[in-house]
Amino acid sequence: VNAQVLRSKVAVFAELYRKGRALELANTALLEEVTERRRAESQLRELNDTLDRRVIERTQALHASNIDLKRMESQLREADKRKDEFLATLAHELRNPLAPVRNAVHIMQLKGPASPELEWARDVIDRQVQAMTRLIDDLMDVSRINQDRIELQREHVELAVVLHGAVETSRPLIDECGHELVVKLPVEPLYIQADPIRLAQAFMNLLNNAAKYTDRGGRIEMRVVRDGSDVVVSVKDDGIGIAAERLASLFTMFSQVEGALSRSRGGLGIGLALARRLVEMHGGRIDARSEGLGKGTEFAVRLPLATQEHAELPEKKEPAASASVDGLRILVADDNEDAAQALAMLLEAVGHTVRTVFGGAEAVQMAAEFDPQIAFLDIGMPQVNGLEACARIRAQPRGRDRTIVAVTGWGQVEDRRLSGDAGFDHHLVKPADPRAVLELVAKLAARP
Repeated sequence: VNAQVLRSKVAVFAELYRKGRALELANTALLEEVTERRRAESQLRELNDTLDRRVIERTQALHASNIDLKRMESQLREADKRKDEFLATLAHELRNPLAPVRNAVHIMQLKGPASPELEWARDVIDRQVQAMTRLIDDLMDVSRINQDRIELQREHVELAVVLHGAVETSRPLIDECGHELVVKLPVEPLYIQADPIRLAQAFMNLLNNAAKYTDRGGRIEMRVVRDGSDVVVSVKDDGIGIAAERLASLFTMFSQVEGALSRSRGGLGIGLALARRLVEMHGGRIDARSEGLGKGTEFAVRLPLATQEHAELPEKKEPAASASVDGLRILVADDNEDAAQALAMLLEAVGHTVRTVFGGAEAVQMAAEFDPQIAFLDIGMPQVNGLEACARIRAQPRGRDRTIVAVTGWGQVEDRRLSGDAGFDHHLVKPADPRAVLELVAKLAARP
């Protein structure tokens, strides 16, 4: 035996054994790794299946939620639409009984002075009718503003003219509460681009708010100050004041300083919200300040001044003088008999010849027989409504020569459009101001 060869061969066999053993161990480890990887892949598949299942479930839940949200949105839209329809109908139904009351008060005024007690009663009725009319108008304005259905009729106007209109409207309430009103205007005229009626309404609400929340015999001050390119109008009172925690919600719709059961100041809690929205529509802002309860409140309205202060203003038209001609032939049609008769008495009191009917079909027939120069028609009459009656009267001989006026509780923009399309010349919202009615008739009488 060659020892060297033997050692060499044993070494080779030993190395082969070690390599085989290492390979066996490597194969075992590889098998374990493959098994572990397969187990991991199985777990991953299970996790993916679980995730897929949860995604499908979540997607189905979201889809169901979207369907529910769309159903709720549709229900809310329908509820909002019905709410607006309800407010419009409510305003119509509330305005109808106010119209004859207001006309009756004016007839009492036309009949001359009465006893002090009757004059007091007449003035009380007149003030309360005006208050009810303002509340109804505020309700309708809130609905229109929320739907962005108010369009401002802007013009170049002096701010003092707007404030004068607000003060005139609020003066009866301020006087009734026994307050002192002080108005401080700058010497220089200040001009703004604004809708004078809508902006005056905002300031009227601030003045009314000050009057209601100031104890009898208080002081209200309206001050106008120019601040660069803006003008600041402040309305300050020495009334009940506002707690600091209530200032943030002061301009919230239907917000009340006093609780519903304890408050005695009246109102619906929409005047300040309406004032802020109208001011914002004019590019301004309104802020409230109060040092606390019992220390009064101050509202500051900031508005941009017109860029051209010396722009040419529209000519002021003189009010039409009363016609010195014989009375006109006037037809009044309203299914509310009190409203029709009160308006007829008002017109007869100033010398006009009036025929009164209580339905649309009767109005058409009377127009053919009586040949009126002016016809006042209610729109919401049964069977033949005012729109259809107007169209039929227009189709009669001389129908195009007649002036037809809608006197109705429906006063929204769409209502005015419909009355115009039907052939009405004018649209008056109940309770129409008797002075406005007489002025309109006087202008029509003065025409050739």
